Amino acid sequence: MHQSGLLNDLIQALCCLPGVGPKSAQRMAFHLLQKDQRGGIQLAETLLKAIDQVGHCQQCRTLTEYEVCHLCASSSRDETVLCVVETPADVWVVDQSAVFRGKFFVLHGRLSPLDGIGPDELGFDLLAQRLTLGLVKEIILATNATVEGEATAHFISEMARRQNITATRIAHGVPMGGELEYIDGGTLAHAFNGRREL
Repeated sequence: MHQSGLLNDLIQALCCLPGVGPKSAQRMAFHLLQKDQRGGIQLAETLLKAIDQVGHCQQCRTLTEYEVCHLCASSSRDETVLCVVETPADVWVVDQSAVFRGKFFVLHGRLSPLDGIGPDELGFDLLAQRLTLGLVKEIILATNATVEGEATAHFISEMARRQNITATRIAHGVPMGGELEYIDGGTLAHAFNGRREL
């Protein structure tokens, strides 16, 4: 039997979230309506407020409700090191690891000519402007280990070299606690190519 009405609309709306299928969306909808209406109201209000007020930082292009995000505004971060990532979610992951104390630049994607995504769509002009200011001494390329991510990293490394800026790439390979028999060939190749002396 096909369901209709507001309950069905809510379930269908929740399916827009990544990793949420119809069954998960149904559980969420029933939970919000039966057990946590206050939480549902808070969720709806916060979501509307965030959609209305969150935009992009003018310097690094991550998501923020301010013109300049707290990472770019912080005087305790190293302006000479710039980490280039694909998405605002990558900024969160790298920052939460507490191993990087420099600044960021978010591409909002990666080079993909087949999808019509070139340098103009990724803000390379803004990145080039930032590099010409002379503050950045090293650019860390933290794009994903895909064909497009590697091509994007290579393109940006060439931009950096033209400005006499050191371009480095984050290491890819065997994860901590990983066992070699479960590692795919491509990951293992990256690990061998990126080996270092002990």
